[in-house]
Formats: sequence, C-alpha cells, structure tokens
Amino acid sequence: MIALIDYKAGNLTSVKKALATVGADLYVPAAPEDLAHAAGIVVPGVGHFGATRALDAPWIDAILARIGEGRPLLGICLGMQWLFEGSDEAPDLPGLGLLSGRCYRLGANGGRGVKVPHVGWNSLAIERGETAILEGVDSGAQVYFTHSYVAPITGDSAAVTEHGENFASVVQRGYIAGVQFHPEKSGEVGLRILRNFLDLAG
Repeated sequence: MIALIDYKAGNLTSVKKALATVGADLYVPAAPEDLAHAAGIVVPGVGHFGATRALDAPWIDAILARIGEGRPLLGICLGMQWLFEGSDEAPDLPGLGLLSGRCYRLGANGGRGVKVPHVGWNSLAIERGETAILEGVDSGAQVYFTHSYVAPITGDSAAVTEHGENFASVVQRGYIAGVQFHPEKSGEVGLRILRNFLDLAG
C-alpha cells in the first residue's frame, strides 16, 4: 500500500490517477498513525511552501519512522522542496531536512530575465545514470513543470533542468527521492518514474 499524504496543498486527483495507472494500491492516511503499514509514501503539493506547516511534528515523526524502516519516500513539486532544510519562500518554516540546502526563487542566483513561474515542458539532464528513480529515463526527456522556487544542485541531484539557470529537477538519496516536475502530467516519462518508485517500495 502506498500512502498519499493530503495536507491540502493541491488536488490529489491527478496524482491518484497516475499512480493507479501504474498499478499502485493507494490510500490517503487520515492521521500519522495510519502510516504504520505503508510500503511507500508520496508527498505531493503545489503552491506556497507555507502549506507544509500542516505536516507537523506527529506527521514528521511518522514519516521519519517509516524511512528508518527502509520504506521509500517520493516528494513531488512542493513535496520535493519540503525534503530540504527549508525555503526562502517561508524563511521561518523548516523543511523535513533529509536533504541539505535551501530552496530559493528562480532568478535569485543570477538567472535574470526568465519568466517566473516556470510553466510548461522542459528537459531533464541526467547527472547520475545509476539512480533508481530514473531507471529507463533518457537524458533529454521532457517533463512538465509549474513552479517558482527550486532546489539547489547538490550531491543528491540526479537530474538538472535549465530555466535561466540550472536547478535540481530530480533528487535521490537511498530510498528518498523527489521530482520538481509533475510526473502525473508528464506522459510516459512521468509514469515510468512512478513505476520506478513502486519498484523501490517492493
């Protein structure tokens, strides 16, 4: 069973449909204790980083406990940014802190003159070919983005994308993975990434 976390940061319908398409057995936990039997956890999300405030200490404890048991976690868009230490979009609010670095607004590091938010199709430049979440995905594959803030490029970056500047578009460290784009809106490439996550979940 894959737990899809609903913290009121966007409509879950399209994510549910995409995961169902690749054969996921899904449920939406009503409380942190409902994560106990999750084989994997998906944290989606769109909008302001402040929405992650709803993922309070009991949720964080439950998610970290599952990760400690080797159960994979996938963050999508805002959910990926939440994996980091925080975001300049809500400077007082910490992220989950599993990945080092802070998220920042596109253009803040020199990528001036580009349209923000970044909306539409763009390509993945794969940095680490052995990354499980990108198994079977070719460098240059097109995926669908809609966002204004981005994660920094670090040793956990599996793919980067350019929109005025390079930013991390896929990250993975062990069983923890994140994608800045929306796999549920990215056609066969997005579905392949979701299948790869299900493979991680066993």
